[in-house]
Amino acid sequence: MKQKVILLTGASSGIGFDTALMLANQGHKVYAAARRVDMMEPLREKGVVIIKMDVTDETSMVEGVNAVMEAEGRIDVLVNNAGYGYFGAVENVTMSEARRQVEVNVFGLARLCQLVLPIMRKQGSGRIVNTSSVAGRAVLPFGGWYHVSKYSVEALSDALRMEMKPFGIDVVMIEPGGIRTAWGHIAADNLAESSKGTPYESAAMNEAAMLHFAYDSKWMSSPKVVARAMSKAVNRRHPRARYRIGAFSETIVFFHWLLPAKWWDAMMRRLAKVKI
Repeated sequence: MKQKVILLTGASSGIGFDTALMLANQGHKVYAAARRVDMMEPLREKGVVIIKMDVTDETSMVEGVNAVMEAEGRIDVLVNNAGYGYFGAVENVTMSEARRQVEVNVFGLARLCQLVLPIMRKQGSGRIVNTSSVAGRAVLPFGGWYHVSKYSVEALSDALRMEMKPFGIDVVMIEPGGIRTAWGHIAADNLAESSKGTPYESAAMNEAAMLHFAYDSKWMSSPKVVARAMSKAVNRRHPRARYRIGAFSETIVFFHWLLPAKWWDAMMRRLAKVKI
């Protein structure tokens, strides 16, 4: 397997951490980026280079890309994995929080693509791997702004894939379903906090409890499942445009496609009222 120089964001925990570890074990030169560098220290033992990066800060992103180029002279793969979920009714989530979620999940991803694409085009090859989600294919109540961000990643990646093909640059999306990480608990806590004292409180608290229950359960897939999909996206000569993996990922997308909107809406409203 040919060694590739890889810049991977959101590597401090969960999917990003496991992916950095797996790719390093395969012999790739991995530059792992995140805000919380202390959490990535164990990766150093595997030869991973740690970079402090905030994908909402232009200077931070430019310096990170420049650091890789100064050390390696090339970037073969960019894995955009940084992101988070803030749940709450569209009416309740502040516009500043909504903007921050889109800034992290979409604009940070897009800006890093802009920074590495001239490098890859000059090389005549490269690969962009964007972490999307089944949340970019189907919508849950109280997840509006998170879904906005992931639907945006889907659209952006589709456009980028077509634009970059003539330059020998592949664009791949990873669409995880239910993955056993802290994401679900963070989203649930944000949902409970943003809904206190509002008309949505009862239903929101029920959905928050359901999220906590689900993300503690054996139903969810391990982050390693996503790391393996990331590995395929990085290593295969002709990768797929999308890798949909993890608990309920295929089921959710299938029923969202199959059911009339009214049926889907009714099912989601009923789900939000389930008490755990």
